[in-house]
Amino acid sequence: MTYCVGMRLNKGLVFMSDTRTNAGFDNFSTSRKMFNWTVRGERAITLMTAGNLATTQAMVSLLEERSKAAKDRDPSIMNQPTMFQVARLVGATLKEVISYSSPTGQSSDDTFSASIIVGGQIRGGQPTIFLVYPEGNFVEITEDTPFFQIGEAKYGKPILVRAYDAELSFEDAVRLMLVSFDSTVKANLSVGLPFDLHVYENDSLHTDRQVRIEVDDATYQAISTGWGDALKAALEHLPDYKV
Repeated sequence: MTYCVGMRLNKGLVFMSDTRTNAGFDNFSTSRKMFNWTVRGERAITLMTAGNLATTQAMVSLLEERSKAAKDRDPSIMNQPTMFQVARLVGATLKEVISYSSPTGQSSDDTFSASIIVGGQIRGGQPTIFLVYPEGNFVEITEDTPFFQIGEAKYGKPILVRAYDAELSFEDAVRLMLVSFDSTVKANLSVGLPFDLHVYENDSLHTDRQVRIEVDDATYQAISTGWGDALKAALEHLPDYKV
């Protein structure tokens, strides 16, 4: 499985994904789930995947192949005029790949299904994020829904819901995401480090601010330990419930 989060702040966008894949309890491996397409000063697009690995790899490969093809041959993620059109292309490509493997058509519970978070900014437009479903349709992030999760979302969602604020700095948003991811890792063996992180500042139109957070990262370990200690301390200060 996997866990990915795309979040919109007033300052920009933050993306984070884990890298663990599994084909059974004794067959875990590491695979990249975050991908970028960039033309500096013109567009910066980030895509994260969850679901069937063969499906997501085929979809990313097809997007990459078509991005290098002649403009009049295939639709390319590099020549879409808006992020809305990028989301449409990603949805159509995902639907196309699933249809190859699932002759009866695609559905959210299909063996070959996948979900996608795609976001970024194209010059002249606003930075935004879309959640793309296996059927190829999609929804856009809003003020009421300021972040999207795919994969094992339930374990890390409570802290995001309680602590998210659009005014967060990038540093605070990353700290919040790390707590969310750490909670998920502690609860589910199918999610694990390293984590891939990308911070996008509004109107920068590049994807330079990326890092891979390894299992021995000192800051991550401090956040993980500190969060656990803080939860225990908070629990001790809550009133007793008499029964």
